[in-house]
Amino acid sequence: MAASEKETEALTELDVARGLENLPVSAWPPGAWPAPFQYTPDHVLGPGADVDPAEITFPGCTCVAGPCVPGTCSCLRGGEHYDGGGRLRDLGSDAKHARPVFECNVLCGCGERCGNRVVQRGLQFPLQVFLTERKGWGLRALERIPAGRFVCEYAGEVLGPSEARRRARAQTARDPNYILAVREHVGAGPVMETFVDPTHVGNAGRFLNHSCEPNLLMIPVRVDSMVPKLALFAAKDILPGEELSYDYSGRFLNQVDGEDKEGPDDEKPRKPCYCGARSCGAFLPYDSSLFRTLGEPDSH
Repeated sequence: MAASEKETEALTELDVARGLENLPVSAWPPGAWPAPFQYTPDHVLGPGADVDPAEITFPGCTCVAGPCVPGTCSCLRGGEHYDGGGRLRDLGSDAKHARPVFECNVLCGCGERCGNRVVQRGLQFPLQVFLTERKGWGLRALERIPAGRFVCEYAGEVLGPSEARRRARAQTARDPNYILAVREHVGAGPVMETFVDPTHVGNAGRFLNHSCEPNLLMIPVRVDSMVPKLALFAAKDILPGEELSYDYSGRFLNQVDGEDKEGPDDEKPRKPCYCGARSCGAFLPYDSSLFRTLGEPDSH
């Protein structure tokens, strides 16, 4: 094996992402390493899912002669999503709720340099998985990340609702919960649900911890598939070495009816929150819908 190939192999072994991202994802401290899991930069089809996230389901725009702009680009019917620097436009307390984003896709006539291609380009800032004092593994930035810039996805197995609930109920009080349920309200129509579990197959986003005052905002971003990429953007300027976090409840910059006051049963006590924020709610958010019988109505 050539020396350069040996060096590449050694670097890959030190990369949590195993060379599958634009940039390596390092781990700290030296000698420590997260429990084994299969790395994937994108969603993968899991049990019970109706749609394969790798299947191309959206038609492309026909923007060839000029740039993609609202009014002529079919991907920008809801307006421009990003500014000229690739920063999310709909950001801050005035946003009130996370607006879905549709990026140009593989069938679009525009080029790879189109300004409506951000999340699909992958990691643009170096990240590091590290051991925290009380929260297990976490994820932090190694460079300054300006507010509005894309940071990473929360990728994993896309599950059907029955499988998501089965896995949630099988967890013990000591097991970390990676299962995320995203609900999108489309006008007066039905609620669209997406269940993602990066426990065994996932990306760097699986190491993100909860914070009651997070520095990341999760936005559903659709590119090729109806299954959204769960993209995390910087909600404020993030400093080098700062831990990255988001609100597990999805309430950050989203108007909701209120806290889920329905607690878990006695066998599943609520887990304490160690985010350290002044507004800390003392316990991690609890999604009771993952523990209901399928078909049972939501209490909200």
